[in-house]
Amino acid sequence: MKYIGAHVSAAGGVDNSPLNASAIGAKAFSFFTKNQRQWASAPLAPDTIKNFRDNCDKHGFSMKYVMPHDSYLINLGHPGRDELQKSRNAFLDEMQRCEQLGVVLLNFHPGSSLNLVDNETCLFTIAQSINMALESTNGVTAVIENTAGQGSNLGYDFEHLKFIIDNVHDKSRVGVCLDTCHTYSAGYDILTPEGYEETFRLFNEIVGLGYLKGIHLNDTKKALGSHVDRHENIGKGLLGMEVFRRIVNDHRFDDIPIILETPDETLWKQDIELLYSLIEK
Repeated sequence: MKYIGAHVSAAGGVDNSPLNASAIGAKAFSFFTKNQRQWASAPLAPDTIKNFRDNCDKHGFSMKYVMPHDSYLINLGHPGRDELQKSRNAFLDEMQRCEQLGVVLLNFHPGSSLNLVDNETCLFTIAQSINMALESTNGVTAVIENTAGQGSNLGYDFEHLKFIIDNVHDKSRVGVCLDTCHTYSAGYDILTPEGYEETFRLFNEIVGLGYLKGIHLNDTKKALGSHVDRHENIGKGLLGMEVFRRIVNDHRFDDIPIILETPDETLWKQDIELLYSLIEK
């Protein structure tokens, strides 16, 4: 079964996110546990935590299909000592917020070398950062998102994801979220049927489908291998509708959150309905 949703607003409190997800017909959702453009935020209030859990129960959201995204400021591979510690502290705070809310997945961009260290050094630093967060929390899986490879961002190559996972101590609490826009922009041809099958064959061979914990479903404005991250609405970009028809009928992606991060949120309800309509009976 497919669990499709979107990255919804948590304005006014994270307890509003399940309500916003329900309003668009979502069966899964993502949100920010705090302001994604600030380093520090007030702790979650007990009432907010209770209301979040109650609203998830009321609207039928299992925590298996709730996958928040961490702050865009965090760089778990930062080559600077002080900056790295700041990112690690912020990431731990995000993991702890998930723990408090009862959420079991936290999605994040792995990090950037800033062209100051080699890729392997940066990837190893990212893995160490994950290990530190896992050692100080319980029950939350760190879900690495593949990137388009824009600038000095790492995680665009399946080998990068493998390297990080190989260096995480508790492999039961690490996974991957594949973003369709990022995957294509990174150079994996999911557009053609042959390229699609080859991409996921490679992912399974290099990383392992067992590590796939979620999908970000986005069309793209940029070409194959462009390494530019520009999302587009479903069926309106270079990928087109057939790729998404293929994905929603692919049983390898059953039972994980499938999240829209497309730019026009007014289309989310319509797009979720459309995606479900594409599923062959």
